[in-house]
Amino acid sequence: MYNKAYELINETKENNCRISDIVLRNECKLMECSEEDVRSKIRKVLQVMKDAAQSGIDKETRSVSGLIGGNAVKADQYRKMNRTVCGDVVNRAIARALSTSEVNASMGRIAAMPTAGASGIVPAAVITAAETIDADEEAIIDALLTASGVGQLIKKNATISGAEGGCQAECGAGAAMAAAAIVELYGGTPEMALDAGAIALKSILGLVCDPVAGLVEVPCSKRNATGVVNAMACADMALAGIKSMIPFDEVVDAMYKIGKAMPAALRETSMGGLATTPTGETLRCRLIGKQ
Repeated sequence: MYNKAYELINETKENNCRISDIVLRNECKLMECSEEDVRSKIRKVLQVMKDAAQSGIDKETRSVSGLIGGNAVKADQYRKMNRTVCGDVVNRAIARALSTSEVNASMGRIAAMPTAGASGIVPAAVITAAETIDADEEAIIDALLTASGVGQLIKKNATISGAEGGCQAECGAGAAMAAAAIVELYGGTPEMALDAGAIALKSILGLVCDPVAGLVEVPCSKRNATGVVNAMACADMALAGIKSMIPFDEVVDAMYKIGKAMPAALRETSMGGLATTPTGETLRCRLIGKQ
């Protein structure tokens, strides 16, 4: 069982295989089941991801608090105008990330990968990237296995909790997982996948967790959308042959230390950052009044 990224890379070299192959093998051992059983479970998770990524686009979905809702519809309508800055692919992914966030905040069903607050990044990035090259379901499952392997490394050596490490630990982990998954989906090497993950996580180091009114809605939903763009950009960089000067393991260690150095006010307590701006306080008081 690998505990560090360099160990995972060594295993892929020794076995002449991909990251997803190593992760699948380990999952079979841990769950004491066959490869098809594991793939079947992931297939069910993938369907949940697809549903959450689409339902907020098909129909305006509002959160229980009313703080967010309808942005996925707006993003998709804007995409269809064919006059976007980032193009169809990126805006499709943005709409899906917003949809998943809105479904989550409306108490709908999502796949928390790696967390509920960052649940829009991996599905939106992987599903959209797969569409772009017409990848089949089995290839998407392989990509999700790679994402899972990267997430395991981050969780083992740092944290994926906003309360412990800030939003860098949630949306940062989600972007790293998605970036690595896309690289494998596009035929990149294991080294490229981990370079993409490292660059994505580096790009979001220090991001605080400051949910308005203590709810995983503002600014979380839009951070999912920008997290998707981060993942896609980093995947492209890695596939182009651009390497992370700081190895993945060291980036993860740095993220953990940064998280520990953050004051408690910036780690999901809603006692700092955007949560304590005048507008943030107004929204909090309005919601408390409703309750």
